[in-house]
Amino acid sequence: MPQRSRPLRAALVAAVAVLGLAGAATAVPAPAGASVPPPPSGWTTVFADDFDGPAGAGVNTADWQYTTGTSYPGGPAAFGTGEVETMTSSTSNVALDGAGNLRITPRRDSAGNWTSGRVETRRTDFQPPAGGKLRVEARLQMPNVTGAAAKGYWPAFWMLGAPFRGNWWNWPGIGELDVMENVQGIDNEWATMHCGTSPGGPCNETTGIGGQQVCPGTSCQAGFHTYAVEWDRSVSPQQIRFQLDGVTFHTVSQNQMDAATWANATDHGYFLILNVAMGGGFPGAFGGGPDGGTEPGHPLVVDYVTVQQSAGSGPTDPPTTPPSGHRDAYGTIQAESYDRQSGLATEACADTGGGQDVGWAANGDWALYRGVDFGANAARQFSARVASGAADGVSGLVEVRLDNPGSAPVGSFAIAGTGGWQSWRTVPANIAPVTGTHDVYLTFTSGQGADFVNVNWFGFGH
Repeated sequence: MPQRSRPLRAALVAAVAVLGLAGAATAVPAPAGASVPPPPSGWTTVFADDFDGPAGAGVNTADWQYTTGTSYPGGPAAFGTGEVETMTSSTSNVALDGAGNLRITPRRDSAGNWTSGRVETRRTDFQPPAGGKLRVEARLQMPNVTGAAAKGYWPAFWMLGAPFRGNWWNWPGIGELDVMENVQGIDNEWATMHCGTSPGGPCNETTGIGGQQVCPGTSCQAGFHTYAVEWDRSVSPQQIRFQLDGVTFHTVSQNQMDAATWANATDHGYFLILNVAMGGGFPGAFGGGPDGGTEPGHPLVVDYVTVQQSAGSGPTDPPTTPPSGHRDAYGTIQAESYDRQSGLATEACADTGGGQDVGWAANGDWALYRGVDFGANAARQFSARVASGAADGVSGLVEVRLDNPGSAPVGSFAIAGTGGWQSWRTVPANIAPVTGTHDVYLTFTSGQGADFVNVNWFGFGH
């Protein structure tokens, strides 16, 4: 099967670039940095950075990590968006200004090559507690450039679902929240939730479920504004609300999509990203670029980033207690019959019996099968029908976990290349004794990010 060509997003927000030189255009005057706002009553600050420090210093690498180059290792080229810059950790691209701000500055060298910067939080666990809320906010000024000189500019403040890190191919199912995007120096902010499948799907990919708003008062480019997302699990259906200067202008509700799509996008933490990309799908929709008239040297200026959490009054998430058994552990469980999944996709299967298989399994991916009834006589064996066209040296584990994807595996087996992505074999494994009814997770673990296995079906034995 021609797997490794899963559809890529045309507008996967942005990237960080690198090196730089030639023509640093007029710099934005450095305003006095505002302090990170204290949390309101009932809220707690769980992360904050006000970017205080000496001019020319880099970011605090205890909290942030640089993403460099033109893609994630093993991920789609040009970060999957068609952007043209190279991301670097150079302080010419990413540096504090000494006035309480971080500046991410795209630059162009004498040969016309663009560099820029992209920083991501090391933490990937930002999500509201059950029944609570999460608020992510940044005070920032977009690159102060407009018109033809801004052609190709694509600054962004955004979030990606934790399962993306280390996989790089499971977008958009794992979710993306674009708190602020801007292109071409337009006085406008775009906010979007990406989810589901691409192209099309329940979230209209690669466009996503988006809204937009003109900056009030001072333009987005000429002054600072606050950009925030509030993820609310205290209401039913749950909501994700996007705000500009404290005013909600776009809301995505849980009931705008099917339950599995929402769960796949929200049943995990997120990490934060700040970057300025040059060119790519989003600028392409507004005239393209950059070109010879584009001015380098205009930074995205970030005053602070803060993440706050409210515990709420009680859980509104669906109960996690497994339902009464509706799957027989000792029958054949088709892999594509999952209730939820992350990072996987289905396709036509050439194995005996045809049907579909689950493919593109790589490190960190998983599938959930609810209510598997093992009965009172303990299951002690597990077997699965698998195939792999992985390259030499690429392998991984197929694991069985009960009731929680973070539980210790009750059993597993290793799989490497079987001779092709439709070259099937049945692999048995012993498991710790299991009785009763459980939610079963198939999880996939590997020491590298490449896809390593397809699964047609699995089952258990005594």
